[in-house]
Amino acid sequence: LQDPRLSQNKLALEGLEDIKMLFQYLTLFGVTDNVSFDLSLARGLDYYTGVIYEAVLLQNQGEVQLQQQNDHAEESVSVGSVAGGGRYDELVGMFDAKGRKVPCVGLSIGTERIFAVMEQKAKISEEKIRTTETQILVAAAQKNFLEERMKIISDLWNAGIKAEMLYKENPKLLNQLHYCEETGIPLVAIIGEQEMKDGVVKLRIVPTREEINVPQGNLIEEIKKRSS
Repeated sequence: LQDPRLSQNKLALEGLEDIKMLFQYLTLFGVTDNVSFDLSLARGLDYYTGVIYEAVLLQNQGEVQLQQQNDHAEESVSVGSVAGGGRYDELVGMFDAKGRKVPCVGLSIGTERIFAVMEQKAKISEEKIRTTETQILVAAAQKNFLEERMKIISDLWNAGIKAEMLYKENPKLLNQLHYCEETGIPLVAIIGEQEMKDGVVKLRIVPTREEINVPQGNLIEEIKKRSS
């Protein structure tokens, strides 16, 4: 703002005033450490009328060390711009019959790029990505337990627990367990002849493969405790 050449340019002066106001607000929010002012930044579309910005994904030191320690990591996690946008006060007015000026700010997010980075990070850290919100799978240890599974899953749904089961009439137990491991379902409620006889449900903790017998009347409480 002190430069005599810039101060004589109306557009430059307006732009610098916008940047000054932006950093005042960023300071109030305490996020200036996460913002970098870059005069070389440019957007490919010409409808922007003010500040433009990009969100850049950085690789922290912990991720770098984990990557170096992991012998299975063949390539680094991609970093860079994952979102971008800016101010475009005149864009909406182009579609208004009266040409009214409507202040607007927006951005677009590179969803595919974010997912690609998440997959690469998970591969390096060997972290299992959950593909479902299901809390528990109701499984059968033997054949002919479809109705018992349906009764248990109905009780779980009524208690607000996200539960599911395989919809084959007689799925193999191993296939049911593999399904949980592949999708990231953390718990399995297993019902079979011995469990029915003892009045219990076998609860399997998928990540550790630990199994405990839970009285049928306590199953909901046990699931909620382990899901909290």
